[in-house]
Amino acid sequence: MMRVDLVVIGGGNMGAALISGLLASGRPPQSLAVVEVVEGRRSELQTMFPGVVVSADVPAADGAVIAVKPPDAAAACADAVRAGVQRILSIAAGVPISALEAASGTAAVIRAMPNTPALVGQGASAIAGGLSATAADLDWAEQILGAVGVVVRVSESHLDAVTGLAGSGPAYVFLVAEALIEAGVLAGLARDVSRALALQTILGAATLLAQGDDTPEGLRAAVTSPGGT
Repeated sequence: MMRVDLVVIGGGNMGAALISGLLASGRPPQSLAVVEVVEGRRSELQTMFPGVVVSADVPAADGAVIAVKPPDAAAACADAVRAGVQRILSIAAGVPISALEAASGTAAVIRAMPNTPALVGQGASAIAGGLSATAADLDWAEQILGAVGVVVRVSESHLDAVTGLAGSGPAYVFLVAEALIEAGVLAGLARDVSRALALQTILGAATLLAQGDDTPEGLRAAVTSPGGT
């Protein structure tokens, strides 16, 4: 099996989203690999990503993304190092850098907290480097996660705050969407009409926040003006 630039260990939704984003950003398929232990999922990944190496074992690679369940992260790091990996980017939630480094030997370790909008290329991720991670290693990690959204750099001590804000944040938006849809239905709108209006309202408001010059407070005040609706 040929050596690849990057192997994603874990072919679940987030691993597949990263592969998709990297391909869309111009990475050659043959430079990427994904490791998946479930045979049926491997078949799906082969169909999804023609040309990408899909394997049950870790191939020789320069860098690795650890996209497995947290209890399996240390073992995945060890497998990556045995395959010659020199840089490791972990998106395993809650696994500290110290545990990743203990399993990774001399490889540079970067820990990340992405969120589920990465599945549609609109993620918000934060990265923190380990003891041996250089600026070049952080640039490498940012380039990978940048293929599926925005990336910021923080200290590891701030990753819990990132988890609460960006990691859990989408659930609050989804809850607001549920509430808006139900409110529309209770006010007499058909459910499909209420859903279309609610989702576009959230999308439009988010776009206005991202692309406009006003602050969230200013935009909110413009809608909730005294004597208005």
